[in-house]
Amino acid sequence: MLAPVAQRQAALEKRFPTWERRRLDQALDAAAAEFGDRDLVVTDERTFSYAEIADWSVRVANGLVAAGVRPGEHVAIVAANLPEFVALKFGIARAGAVCIPVNFLNRRDELGYVLDQSDAVLLVTMDRFRDLDYLAALDALMPGWESGGGGSRFPTLRKVVLLPTSGPPREGATTFAELAATAEGFEPVTATGPDDTADILYTSGTTGTPKGVLLTHDMLLRTAYGSAFGRGFQDGRRITFSLPMYHVYGYVEGLLAVLFVGGAIVPQLAFSPAATLDAISRHRCDDVLFIPTMTAAVLDELDARPRSLPSLTSMISSGGVAPTGIWDRIDEHFAGVELTTGYGMSEVTASSTVTRPDDPPERRLTTNGRLRDVGVAGDPALGGRLVEYRVVDAQTRADVPLGGVGELLARGPGVTSGYYRKPDETDAVFADGDGWLRTGDLGRLDADDYLTLVGRVKESYRCGGEQVMPKEIEDVLTGHPSVGQAHVVPLRDERMGEVGVAWVVARPGATPDAAELVAYCRERLARFKVPRHVLTIEVADIPTTPSGRPRKFLLAELAAQRLLG
Repeated sequence: MLAPVAQRQAALEKRFPTWERRRLDQALDAAAAEFGDRDLVVTDERTFSYAEIADWSVRVANGLVAAGVRPGEHVAIVAANLPEFVALKFGIARAGAVCIPVNFLNRRDELGYVLDQSDAVLLVTMDRFRDLDYLAALDALMPGWESGGGGSRFPTLRKVVLLPTSGPPREGATTFAELAATAEGFEPVTATGPDDTADILYTSGTTGTPKGVLLTHDMLLRTAYGSAFGRGFQDGRRITFSLPMYHVYGYVEGLLAVLFVGGAIVPQLAFSPAATLDAISRHRCDDVLFIPTMTAAVLDELDARPRSLPSLTSMISSGGVAPTGIWDRIDEHFAGVELTTGYGMSEVTASSTVTRPDDPPERRLTTNGRLRDVGVAGDPALGGRLVEYRVVDAQTRADVPLGGVGELLARGPGVTSGYYRKPDETDAVFADGDGWLRTGDLGRLDADDYLTLVGRVKESYRCGGEQVMPKEIEDVLTGHPSVGQAHVVPLRDERMGEVGVAWVVARPGATPDAAELVAYCRERLARFKVPRHVLTIEVADIPTTPSGRPRKFLLAELAAQRLLG
């Protein structure tokens, strides 16, 4: 039984009376000095202690430095939720480098784009994962990568390191085990500090191409402490999740947050409702991170095969559109478990609004959480918070009265300074020049600082918790010989939150085939970007603005009428 949340927060405040600015590796070392023998990473095969992960990260850093990686250079990772990912994250920080955690669902061209745009000098990649063959992608992108790195196409990429997951390594390639073979002779890097960039996290944006969000060590650690404080982490909290650690949710709210209480993560390689419940039971997890689609699947599993989960005391379900009635079902199956939900994005480091564990149920039903209190990590000028919000008219930028609906603007030390090598996109989100970031989301704030989302200004949507930008899909579809125009819109889906519907206009003399176009997209895009439905439309039937731009909200309504009735 958990102590009251206020008591747990007081315990954290006692342990951390002032904020100490650190790099990620320094935060790990501080935790290892206090909790060295405790579990940090738990898998079904073995467990890694704080001391073991810290030592491993030293070997990784030594290998990176020996490979010529210099402070401030960029190291890309294509890895699932493996223990090696954790060692790499802290090892890259320890070497003074910047981590580029790549979405491992990316296909060949998507991977190539990130490697090129990020200026990565070294890549550590799995050979295979599920149906994805990364070696085939590398062979096509940069023949001879085993010894020649990125070649002429990726001139900054000096070396590729292989993390074998499906058999013997490719002959001639350096393996991750070889990279991290020794800790001898490592000289601590002092050229970088807490205010330097730790991660560049790629997310789709208004231009339709992925943008690298700049996040510093201090931003990440302050937000992670805020997660522990806001949800009232008790000593030794154990969190399981299948959310990928290339994303801020699993990375910040899971991995980094447990450092402050000597807790552990139980990362899963892929989501399975049954496996999630098994992990909670087997590893005595007391917390779990979900997006609504995962929550719904777990509830279905419990309906079919009920079971007791005595260790579970906390749960957060956040990051997408919640299916109707889901909170009632959660209360039914998880009576007594502290339930929270929230709102955030990579640009504000992670969740910036979260309901309190002791909030009445109506707050979960009617809001997306309160502006997060983060204790000692907060900015006194913002009332002890890292991010504050304004609500403005999306067109005039004038402030909207309290409780009114408008576009959400964010400002504070938890907000990114911009996008890597994308000055135009950075200027666009900071259009007013006063430090307020345009989120593109529509919502309202009440007198108690609870935020409620009501829609989006921008066209992007979330499928299974992953943000999707329609232009990426439209560009792929219009590359097919039968498609003249493509307009992708979201459709509400009980399981995935939202899925894509592609309206396509045929090229003269062509007849687009829906199944063929879905397969075409599946070969070129990550699964969550592949449209669920393809519908044909005549040019004359596309609703447009006076300037000829398609009115996508009307296309979305038309799709819902056609497909949902």
